[in-house]
Amino acid sequence: MNKVIPAASLRDHIGQEVGLTDWMTIEQERIDQFADATDDHQYIHVDAEKAAQTPFGGTIAHGFLTLSLLSALSSRGGGLKLENTVMGINYGLDRVRFVHPVRSGQRVRGRFRLSSAEEKSPGRYLTRYAATVEIEGEEKPALVADWLGMTVVRQN
Repeated sequence: MNKVIPAASLRDHIGQEVGLTDWMTIEQERIDQFADATDDHQYIHVDAEKAAQTPFGGTIAHGFLTLSLLSALSSRGGGLKLENTVMGINYGLDRVRFVHPVRSGQRVRGRFRLSSAEEKSPGRYLTRYAATVEIEGEEKPALVADWLGMTVVRQN
């Protein structure tokens, strides 16, 4: 569950970890569905026999699949939610690095730190999160990203 705060206190959370999610299993079925959705059927993702012959030792999730999970992870307790939110908009990414592959069957979780927050216009807040997708049992994360979001709140 995301922590709900008043917009006026958003800046008080800058530099703080604001979310750590539960673990999510990355099943082969999800990888296959992502391959179908994106038309990216490279064998390291969908052919267990061929992928077993690679240094990965089996199939791995697409980096962009892992990246796309930021939204789901953030909704599962990965960030702050402003009181009176009308909508949140994915505003983009300034930096993304795919650090370590996620093998089929591994579990990942999201860790989010609020890097900056700015009221761009009345009721519109631009936030930047340092987002990390960790892999259970691995030293290195799957990815690190600077993720931007725009939150629109109802004006009283």
